[in-house]
Amino acid sequence: MEEMLKTEYKVYVDVLELHDKTGLITPLGFIWEDGRNYPVDGVVDIRKAASLKAGGIGLRYTVKIGGNLKFMFLEEDSGVRRWFMERR
Repeated sequence: MEEMLKTEYKVYVDVLELHDKTGLITPLGFIWEDGRNYPVDGVVDIRKAASLKAGGIGLRYTVKIGGNLKFMFLEEDSGVRRWFMERR
């Protein structure tokens, strides 16, 4: 099962998220494929977009992580929601 969650450019990650009363979902942190935990310092932008590098479409969150801007994608397929990030 774990191997199904890895591709050359796409990494599915476990995410701690906040769901507020308006329905907004905010990622607070994630666990990378090597088990390291990273806090999300802030969300800069949310928009519907495709990952041109990894494939897949969904909500693209531009987030600050350790002073760097990164993309986190929330995709939904057949009612299943999953978070992924692009591998470098």
